[in-house]
Amino acid sequence: MARRGGRRRLGLLACGTLLLAGCGSAEPDRSAAAPSDPGPTASRSFAPGAAGAGDAYFPTYGNGGYDVASYTIKVRYDPDTDKLTGTTTVRATATADLSAFNLDLAGLTVRSVTVDGAAARHARTDDELVVTPAAGLTSGNGFVAEIRYGGRPEALRSEALGEGGWLHTADGAIALGQPQSASTWFPVNDHPSDKATYDVEITVPKGLTAVGNGVPKGKTTSGDWTTWRWSEGSPMASYLTTVVIGKFRVTTDEHKGRPVWSAVTTQLPEGAPDRSIARTVEVADYLESIFGPYPFGAYGGVVVADSRIRYALETQSRPVYGASFFRQGDNTDVVAHELAHQWYGDSVSIRRWQDIWLNEGLATYAEWLWAEHTGKSTVQRTFEQKYAGASTLLWRTPPGKPGVENLFGSSVYDRGGMTVHALRVAVGDTAFFTILRTWAAEWKDGNATTADFVALAERVSGKKLDKLFDAWLFGTERPPTPKPR
Repeated sequence: MARRGGRRRLGLLACGTLLLAGCGSAEPDRSAAAPSDPGPTASRSFAPGAAGAGDAYFPTYGNGGYDVASYTIKVRYDPDTDKLTGTTTVRATATADLSAFNLDLAGLTVRSVTVDGAAARHARTDDELVVTPAAGLTSGNGFVAEIRYGGRPEALRSEALGEGGWLHTADGAIALGQPQSASTWFPVNDHPSDKATYDVEITVPKGLTAVGNGVPKGKTTSGDWTTWRWSEGSPMASYLTTVVIGKFRVTTDEHKGRPVWSAVTTQLPEGAPDRSIARTVEVADYLESIFGPYPFGAYGGVVVADSRIRYALETQSRPVYGASFFRQGDNTDVVAHELAHQWYGDSVSIRRWQDIWLNEGLATYAEWLWAEHTGKSTVQRTFEQKYAGASTLLWRTPPGKPGVENLFGSSVYDRGGMTVHALRVAVGDTAFFTILRTWAAEWKDGNATTADFVALAERVSGKKLDKLFDAWLFGTERPPTPKPR
């Protein structure tokens, strides 16, 4: 995510993709995982899955006891009434013997739930949907849950992080946000540690565009409604999903065999946003030369004009940009930041929110690399300016352990970027760029931690780097200027 102006407090805004209502009952599909030999169920002890993924920063986010392979989401949304109806099919594998399991769902009313085609009991506790299947779910076996729901979606609010999630707009809606937002429009295991693939159908009034993640799969119109279809075949963290509904100038192309699909709201005159987004594949190709192969099946970007969105978010394959980034003219720096996240944050995702610097520090450094590539400033000069101008608060806030209040503060971004440069100076360019490419390749489509990154950096460089990372990521004083070893 790229910030605009001062400290960002809009971290929640939703990510998602919408779908058509009225999906039929799904047949049991156990392709999510090969069944193991469960043994006699009478000898097993079934228990409810955890109501959280175990993240120290956000204990109630996500859930335990299962691993999702895919979501099929079909929603219908009418902006005139602000009503959404939907059916979400979740294909997952139990990782424990479950008598019940939780999904995250905020605000919307659940009409029915089935598990493997059989009716299941369901109950709500705040933003938790508790599903009790007719029979226990055996560890190692796949299961399919189908949830029908509807209502007026509402944003999530956090005292520490602000408002986010589903936002009704002047010409449609936007679902966007970090660290939590998807649960405002579909039932989900809403934590980045459980990535899944997504197939999404979004039905909206004819004349509106409905943008989602991944590869466009076409649209069909029936009467006064149009259904837009999107498919993200690479594993995606739930906060990286998005849906944007409204009136847009849409441009399409193809690059390296992948679709390029971008949209700029018609609320803005043609100009800087269009020109900046048009350079998406140029920026992506430059980053690919440094980070390794582009990790997804589509390119693109979306520019929105809603005043509540003063940031950009790296929604997978198709980042969303607030209009404020383009008020001073063309801006490819923010495009470089969000596209860098496609490697670092989207393909290689964090396992816990404490390690958000892995996303933002590397994306910030990509901005510095792009600035050097375009002749604006060298990376070294940018580092020196950031280092000299850093506030006392920045040095007192360790990016490797920022706390919830500073999860999206300047330390995570700027000191995170400085940490990356300190590593480069310490190991030399050959080892440094090998580290970046290896990180993207070895952890592709997975989840990792700071400890994983440090271990890889030490392995590739052959150097002991614990003191460097301790000072730059966890210290509370200004580290000395990095010098080559």
